[in-house]
Amino acid sequence: MALIVQKFGGTSMGSADRIRNAALRAIAAHAAGDRVVVIVSAMSGETDRLLRLARDIRAVAAEGRETELTVAAIAAAGRELDALAATGEQVSAALMALAIQELGGRARSFVGHQLKMLTDSAFTKARIKTIEGTRVLEAVMAGDIAVVAGFQGVDDKGDITTLGRGGSDTSAVAVAAALGADVCEIFTDVDGVYTTDPNICPSARKIDKISYEEMLELASLGAKVLQIRSVELAMKYQVPIHVRTSFSNAEGTLVTNEASLEEVVVTGVAYDKNEARVMFVGVEDRPGIVAQIFGDLASENVSVDMIIQNASKLSDNDTLRTDVTFTVAKSDLQKVRAVIDGIAKNVGAVEVRYDEDIVKVSIVGLGMRSHAGVAAKMFRILADHAVNIQAISTSEIKVSCLVAAKYTELVVRALHDGFGLAGPAADPAPEAAAADAANR
Repeated sequence: MALIVQKFGGTSMGSADRIRNAALRAIAAHAAGDRVVVIVSAMSGETDRLLRLARDIRAVAAEGRETELTVAAIAAAGRELDALAATGEQVSAALMALAIQELGGRARSFVGHQLKMLTDSAFTKARIKTIEGTRVLEAVMAGDIAVVAGFQGVDDKGDITTLGRGGSDTSAVAVAAALGADVCEIFTDVDGVYTTDPNICPSARKIDKISYEEMLELASLGAKVLQIRSVELAMKYQVPIHVRTSFSNAEGTLVTNEASLEEVVVTGVAYDKNEARVMFVGVEDRPGIVAQIFGDLASENVSVDMIIQNASKLSDNDTLRTDVTFTVAKSDLQKVRAVIDGIAKNVGAVEVRYDEDIVKVSIVGLGMRSHAGVAAKMFRILADHAVNIQAISTSEIKVSCLVAAKYTELVVRALHDGFGLAGPAADPAPEAAAADAANR
């Protein structure tokens, strides 16, 4: 008798028919003799609807008067936004439990405070501290299917918190770890993890088994199938994840600590369009200047990804000057642009240049650790297609290149084929993967 955690995303919970379909899956696992815990997301689009309501209310309430955006005001808004957003998952949990009951099964629903998922107080992006799970274990031991609202917990004061976008994935893996589950099944609208995006590359193939390290890199580099924090938790606590579609009974992709039996150098190709390039032009090249730039960025909570520094050259006044380039999330650029401009002025940069028309394309694979020339081959493929590389970053199992956004599809396909990842033409599920990722 196994203990299974099943997680259903927003698309899988998007209508009464889909909730019924998810309920039947939970009942089937229970009927096979397994103990089952179900984690649910809000119905597709529900979280966005709730947040739009919050924006409308705040806009109407503030009409005709100035509002001061103090730290206290931001914290207070975050608390209420979490209380609001968490209701989407609570609705889903109750509906799922009702569906299971109507189909002849036994189910009880639980929200964050009943599960006793304790988090810190970082509203809208809380991190899990502990999970008690006693009531959930009691329910499954009594023969019930426990249905848990994902995405949420409570802090030390008892206030509702949410875990950020993709938080239901994190909830599912955390619950699986806390309860000692045998597997965490992530039901989504794609039938597994692919070698790259099938919407760009029809020859992409489903990967039967992938390591935690490879999945973590792919998730951090733009793959949307699993949320990064969920993979981190799975790797830390050795929780096997089975990514599979909720629209068929096909086997999906197993994310585990076991390496693939295949001798594969590159496992997948990922791309991320949420990158913006920032260049400090003509910074004085002396010890400590780079430390000052990135120390000031860190103190302002500006997360930096790729970094490159050009060779020094003499300026008109015989001072050594250099250009320092880095990337930030495009979605954060407008919020941090004033901060970046201020830092550039403090370090005496001649000017600051911004470029949002870029994409980061990456190759990932455990086999890269023991094979030489992988990066060189990647660079040669890009050169053969006349694609200029603007920045490079590497780790033991990945190489990332920054290129112009107009080359995205060309580069993804060229790298995918160049490293021999092509298989039979993929037939992805009709739903777009992004829809489920946005509502987990």
